[in-house]
Amino acid sequence: MDDIVRAAIAKWPNVPHCYGWLALDARGNWRMRDERCQALNLQGDIIRHPILLDFIHRNYQHDQDGQWYFQNGPQRVYVDLEATPYIARTDHQGLVLHTGKPMWAPTAAYMDNAGILYFVEGQVVARVDDRDLTECLTWLRLQDTLPADDLLEAWLAGEHDSIELQIEFPFASNSSRLTLNKNQLNELMQQAGYIRRPGKSENRCG
Repeated sequence: MDDIVRAAIAKWPNVPHCYGWLALDARGNWRMRDERCQALNLQGDIIRHPILLDFIHRNYQHDQDGQWYFQNGPQRVYVDLEATPYIARTDHQGLVLHTGKPMWAPTAAYMDNAGILYFVEGQVVARVDDRDLTECLTWLRLQDTLPADDLLEAWLAGEHDSIELQIEFPFASNSSRLTLNKNQLNELMQQAGYIRRPGKSENRCG
């Protein structure tokens, strides 16, 4: 958290929290949602200003109830999550979160019924950006080979449960592998203790 933010909290400790105005979509875009967007259940406008994005990323965290927020000066701006609190993308070094931080050593890997990948590292739960999913699927291994598409589909459908699929990270210096488990987004978030839609039903500030 920025020092200037800590100072603002100390100076104005009782500023009401804000709900419903900020969202993170499944591709890692921050979206501003005004009253019209909230009323019509629209995603909202993508925030593109680089300085503002950096400020959000530095002051993004969760509270004791697992609700994610951006500390905007003395005010907590709670975040509606379309998916997970972090979105993972690929680059030449491996996985990088939407905040710009690398994801060096995932400790768990999951795939949901739709074939979407999720990685966990400590308190980070990250959905893979769907635009990078094809690349990440090349990391799948059945023993030492890439599993066929029909086998993967059957595995997701509940067949071949005895088969152990793995993820081999090409960027890891020790060629680390993780067992791939099946799980769904809501179950992953519950296990982590995180909430996708925080706060008040009326979605307002105050």
